Amino acid sequence: MQRKLIYIVFLTIFLTVGKHKTYSQDGPPKSGSFPAKNQPDSTKVEITELTKVIDSSKKDSLKPKKALLEDKIKRKAVDYEKIDQKKKQITLYNKAEVYYQDIELKSGIIVIDYEKDEVYAGRIKDSTGKYTQLPVFKQGNNVVEPDSIRFNFKTKKALVWNSRTDQGEFKVKAAITKKENDSVYFMKGARFTTSKDIENPEYYFQTNKVKLVPGKKVVVGFTNMVIADVPTPLALPFAFFPMTEKSRSGIIMPTYNDSNTRGFSLQNGGYYFALSDYYDLAILGDYYTNGSYGFRFESSYGKRYKFNGNVNVRFENLINSERGYPDYARSNIYNIQWSHSKDGKSNPNSRFSASVNLGSSTYFRQSLNQINVGSTLNNTLSSSISYSKTFNSVPQVNLSLTATHSQNTNTEQINMTLPTLQMSVDRLFPFAPKEGTKKGIFKNINFQYNLRGENRINTTDSLFFKPEMFKNALLGFQHSIPLSTNFKVFKYFSATTSINYNEVWYFKTIQKEFEATQNAVVNNEIRGFDAFRTYSFSAGIGTTIYGTFNFGDKKKIQAIRHVMRPNISYSYTPSFSKYYDTYDPDGSGTMLKEYTRFEGGIFGAPGQNMSNNIGFTLSNTFEAKVTDKDSTKTEPKKIMLLNNLNFSTSYDITADSLRWAPMRVSGGTQILNQKMNINFAATLDPYAINNSGQRINTWNIDNGGSLFRMTSANLTINYAFASSDGEGEKKNKQGERNGGRGDDLFGTNTDLSDRRDSQFDDSGGNENVVSDFFKYKLPWDMNLAYALTYSNNRREQKITGNSLMVSMNTDLTPKWKIGVSTGYDFVQKGVTFTQFRFERDLLSWRMDFNWVPFGDNAYWGFFIGIKSGVLSDIKWDKRSLPDRTLR
Repeated sequence: MQRKLIYIVFLTIFLTVGKHKTYSQDGPPKSGSFPAKNQPDSTKVEITELTKVIDSSKKDSLKPKKALLEDKIKRKAVDYEKIDQKKKQITLYNKAEVYYQDIELKSGIIVIDYEKDEVYAGRIKDSTGKYTQLPVFKQGNNVVEPDSIRFNFKTKKALVWNSRTDQGEFKVKAAITKKENDSVYFMKGARFTTSKDIENPEYYFQTNKVKLVPGKKVVVGFTNMVIADVPTPLALPFAFFPMTEKSRSGIIMPTYNDSNTRGFSLQNGGYYFALSDYYDLAILGDYYTNGSYGFRFESSYGKRYKFNGNVNVRFENLINSERGYPDYARSNIYNIQWSHSKDGKSNPNSRFSASVNLGSSTYFRQSLNQINVGSTLNNTLSSSISYSKTFNSVPQVNLSLTATHSQNTNTEQINMTLPTLQMSVDRLFPFAPKEGTKKGIFKNINFQYNLRGENRINTTDSLFFKPEMFKNALLGFQHSIPLSTNFKVFKYFSATTSINYNEVWYFKTIQKEFEATQNAVVNNEIRGFDAFRTYSFSAGIGTTIYGTFNFGDKKKIQAIRHVMRPNISYSYTPSFSKYYDTYDPDGSGTMLKEYTRFEGGIFGAPGQNMSNNIGFTLSNTFEAKVTDKDSTKTEPKKIMLLNNLNFSTSYDITADSLRWAPMRVSGGTQILNQKMNINFAATLDPYAINNSGQRINTWNIDNGGSLFRMTSANLTINYAFASSDGEGEKKNKQGERNGGRGDDLFGTNTDLSDRRDSQFDDSGGNENVVSDFFKYKLPWDMNLAYALTYSNNRREQKITGNSLMVSMNTDLTPKWKIGVSTGYDFVQKGVTFTQFRFERDLLSWRMDFNWVPFGDNAYWGFFIGIKSGVLSDIKWDKRSLPDRTLR
């Protein structure tokens, strides 16, 4: 009976300890004071055996007590499990483990003193005298790792020596921890840090008084910041840190700065709203002493397996200089970005996506919170919002609605479609069998129906979102029914024929007439439904020719394979002059000029002249078989010499002169393990030109020239390579979203509202072996881009463009990264945009320096701060912004 009572006390202690988040582990007893003996490796005790009580009577008026334990307890130790009735102790030694429900306790030694109502857990010494097997207590996701612990299961208080615990992004270590109750701990001699190594952190906050409520908050007294074990003057009289796995609302501290043209400033200060688990909101603002200010609203949202996205709205009121000075200027700029993507598995038949980037044409040139030359030099902002639906009928029907936006930042012209409606009915084969293959001209006859409707708006930046932008909107619908078939001719030739019927509906047409009061021809708008119908015929025939040149199996180049795909096409469109009228151009009463009332329509107008053309195209690919350098390989290695080499031209049967169109030649290949892309193109004109630069109906060779006259040509070479073949392509995601480049040839995007992210793409996760003296693997990457443009339309024979751009990044040491983006324009004879990047990884900290030494975008910026978001306000951010000129 006494033995069973001991076990009940033992289990009661561990049940009480399991209700707390701190370990019940080794206290004052010395680890070496317990002798080691060999005992069974594990013991399992059933709850029913421990709590079974023999009733003294069959009936009892008192209600039965609740069972002491609610589940099985498992325990084991490698060396022994000992019960000492004299000392009133139960001892588990060497890799002692106890499991109860979601509680796990592991330690070198676990001692239960059931006379003092206390439990101890602590370390033990190994054969070398070193302490090992620190206590580890785990309940759910909470883990505490002290040196030892002493716990009283009656008072439910505990003392912990050198406890180590993770609270959110913080790692906390305290010399002595006192557990007051189930949820409050007091610590003495504590340090907390976001460093990965709590035993040897590169920095920490030292304090003598800490109140910890696990999972909720940490309140500290006087706190001093220590860097590399050296106390710094940075101190706080007290501090409060919220601890939670969920997002919390809070203040975002601003950054101080100054500008030559706008004075002193506080930038990127605001408030973060953790609205729910599905969406949030950050409101940021800037203020300058000359009166300039800005606001930004940033929100992210998402639902797992459904959708995700983010919205950024930015507005800035910019004032240059001071009122009364000649260079005083004021402007308002804004930018709206919205990105939304839907999980395709949530509803395969319905899709919605959005990619929006619109706003002031000068935003990225004048914004005070964006440093990215790629976005500055970009000439186009574009947006698209689309919804599509598939109806699984027979035949299948696809329907989509799309709103698009295209904005030229140089001319400030904006083209929009609000919206575009598209519907298509799947292709039908009326003469094909329900089963089996479709062979022959009749079985392959097919047709489909397509509908496209647009509401197109052309406006300017100054009229955007104003009533005037909708005044000249154009609305129209286009119906098309293509009827086509394909078949084989002489076994080796593939032929296609098609007839296309188009019908266009407009709701606004024009009528031209001479206005005497204005002494000019005016276009009068006629509102109402009107339509025109056109049709055309086309046919084509082509084949594929293979040729192989063998040089022998013992040669380095064993064979070259040439594949040619010639194609001849014919197209015919009759004249639709019935849709043309005449008008008086000078008020004489004579109707001389012809026009169509459908001019300016979004789907064009019917053609007045007949079109009768023959087209010729020839595409080529060249591939080589070479002996593999690897002598163990039995098969030759295939290398692509030319991915494509294309020739195309056309002949106009109905034209009186200049029937041959200029020949277009284009090609491309990849070399150096497909890392260098080479693309070239040229236009060759067979006709000569006169002294005015106009084409004449004379062959160029008959005019004293060559067979063809090269009127234009271009060459582009892109080469991206790195020290490791496994490294992925570098991506400047935010710069690409702003409309700039996806690479770093124009530098990396710098978002001044959050400088914690690295300037370099660390997604590759390259891990290199580092010796004590040097890093024998030096990771690097390089991106080269060369562009050459030649123009000779009027015998100018001029190179209009010739530039080289390069970007390089490397790791000088495991912690130092440097990068540069620069280039040279051989036509203008000057260095293009140049940026230098330096970054030092300080483990829990990050330091970088970004410098653009010259040009309109000259800039430097220095940043050092803690990477962790919970301490993101501990930073120093100093920069010199480019002096923007308001236009």
